[in-house]
Amino acid sequence: MENRKIHVAITHGDTNGIGYELIFKTFSDPSLLELCTPVIYGSPKVATYHRNALNLQANFTIISKPEDARDGKINMLTTFDDEIKVELGNSTPESTTAALKAINRAISDYEKNAYDVLVTAPVNEEVMQTIFPDILSQSQYLAQKSSASENMLSILTNNALRIAILTPRMPITRIPSVVSKEMIVSKTKLFNEILKRDFSISCPRIAILSLNPQASGGNEENKVINPAITELEEHGVQAFGPYPADAFFGNTMQESFDGVMAMYYDQGMIPFMTIDQGSGTGYTAGLPFVCTCPLYDSTGNVGESGNVNESSFRHAIYNAIDIFRNRIYYEEPFKDPLKKLYHEKKDDSEKVRFTLPKSKNENTTAE
Repeated sequence: MENRKIHVAITHGDTNGIGYELIFKTFSDPSLLELCTPVIYGSPKVATYHRNALNLQANFTIISKPEDARDGKINMLTTFDDEIKVELGNSTPESTTAALKAINRAISDYEKNAYDVLVTAPVNEEVMQTIFPDILSQSQYLAQKSSASENMLSILTNNALRIAILTPRMPITRIPSVVSKEMIVSKTKLFNEILKRDFSISCPRIAILSLNPQASGGNEENKVINPAITELEEHGVQAFGPYPADAFFGNTMQESFDGVMAMYYDQGMIPFMTIDQGSGTGYTAGLPFVCTCPLYDSTGNVGESGNVNESSFRHAIYNAIDIFRNRIYYEEPFKDPLKKLYHEKKDDSEKVRFTLPKSKNENTTAE
């Protein structure tokens, strides 16, 4: 790995939201600047407004392209220079559009190898869906823009728990018709590979939750989930279940597994946020780049007092850096594998035989 700091691209999120407060509070700790070089995709004008309104002590260096980023500095890359009204705590179409401009620029720059990992600040997804009905979430938009929708997998993670969400956000009445054996097999195999590559777990154990309460009440468990688990076993994936979510988390069974596959968003998010102590982050796996985000209220509500806890945002940066490093360590052995010390030819007579010479008494009969 190159002897340089990891470059972390950070989109500013909703310009009326908590993005800049999270960024400035996080990097007020100088140890973060020793760990990585941040490149903020945003607006110097909006950043200055937030800094002054919240009375935050923060300095940043304005750059025009990511290659100009300087170590030891908060680098502010201008993604737009338009005048924009800032109303803290009031998400608007204008502030949401500004968030998407930052994401679009970040995706474009990644294609030029301009940074290593991406961390996204929060947006108001309700307002986003009102303006852009085809966008269900920020992670879904990232997958769509990078042509990775089929391989995307949303994972909730902290130091002890990793929960993958099988289906994208949708009305719960649609979920039974969407969940299939093929989907469970495909997404769980992907989850298994992610746990090995991105989280350095050599032989993951994955729990699969049931779709119905008490793992009964419908045909999904018998006709879809159980056959999927059987097929996963044939592929060498250690998948177990299906487990009813209430008993699974109520009995802390998650502590016996490296990952949990939830059937839908609420089934994974509610227990995760209940168990987590503020350090949890979201990881959008399956993209061509490492992308994490903090977990906050998806409506993007903002307090104007500057009392937002930045812990989840800080851990999103840590998590992105850890995944980036884990991938390098995982893939390194495959770049230059050892050559075979012995090449076996088809003709047995040409093989090198490693045998001991027969002793003189080997074929004699004991008297």
